[in-house]
Amino acid sequence: MDCISGGSAEIRHHSSSIGRNVLHMSFKVKYCHEVFNDVQVEKRCEEIFRKVSEEHSWFLREIGFDMDHVHITIDAGTKGPEDVAKALKGTSGRKLLKEFPYLKKEYFWGSGLWSPAVYFDSLGERTIVEMDDYTRKQGVPKKYLFMLEQSCLGDFSS
Repeated sequence: MDCISGGSAEIRHHSSSIGRNVLHMSFKVKYCHEVFNDVQVEKRCEEIFRKVSEEHSWFLREIGFDMDHVHITIDAGTKGPEDVAKALKGTSGRKLLKEFPYLKKEYFWGSGLWSPAVYFDSLGERTIVEMDDYTRKQGVPKKYLFMLEQSCLGDFSS
């Protein structure tokens, strides 16, 4: 179903439409807790994201973690960013807090894992290859990752 050639996503055929819907998205952990310092939490979160993506016929191109957030590039088919965020954050949040009870006890008490905020950008202005590379390099020291005039995610999107 998904064809990738030369780093760009090919047009996908759906039941009643054709097109390309590649998104760069970022989800932040509530209260900025650095839960992805635990390699097992990071690994399990990636497994969950990949499984949910497969169940929805989405193609998760890249995933990258920093201490308190995750970036993905995903071909979401005909779904919008709110659908993708709901499925990925809802499933992963529920499963991670159940499988790693210390997270809920130590950081989240009665609340969920993820902040309600979602960053997304459709990949047209920036190339898919650039965003795959950016996503892949999450956790790399920032002095090697950004140009001097970029200091936050909002700067990157402008």
